[in-house]
Amino acid sequence: MTLIEQLNWRYSAKKMNGTKVPQEKIENILEAIRLAPTSFGLQEFKVFVIESKELLEKIYKEACQQTQVLECSHLLVFAATKKIKNDNINAYLQSVANNRNLELSALDGFKSMLNGLVESSEEKNFIYTSKQTYIALGYATIAAAIEQVDATPIEGFNPRAMDEILDLKNQNLGSVTLMSIGYRDVENDKYLYFPKLRKKADDIFIRI
Repeated sequence: MTLIEQLNWRYSAKKMNGTKVPQEKIENILEAIRLAPTSFGLQEFKVFVIESKELLEKIYKEACQQTQVLECSHLLVFAATKKIKNDNINAYLQSVANNRNLELSALDGFKSMLNGLVESSEEKNFIYTSKQTYIALGYATIAAAIEQVDATPIEGFNPRAMDEILDLKNQNLGSVTLMSIGYRDVENDKYLYFPKLRKKADDIFIRI
């Protein structure tokens, strides 16, 4: 199937059947996340890949009472860096230098630009890094469709509770969004049979 056919196939499954997704498919989805573009290539986020039933039950009870959390094969929790620090920037610049066979001093101008992130407040940093997680989420959603795996983005959860469950504060992280991965329950998900609802192209695109 083509990419567009796969995107027409996908929908946000409201009910999943608990079937395990093959590890190879999971790894392909995660690799798409890793390859997603981010501002400056900093990748200031982490993705928690959760399949522990005990932990999923805890998340359902305390942070996100949506049935996909209990019925999915894996739950991805996208968590963004709260405060970008000098150590983050220095490690990134060293990686760039190594990758491009450069002296670290050759990146001094770039470092000066990135220092603006370090000097920004935690609130501004978190807004900035959170936006990057949505790009990664989009890539994950498309990758799942290509793998013919159902993936449901979820924003309706309690970030404070999620942060506590995963001890994110002590990791300089804050949860932003979730994505359940699994297979649709064809017998119990009524939304499967609704036609896809999207605006017409002419209502979205302004061709100049």
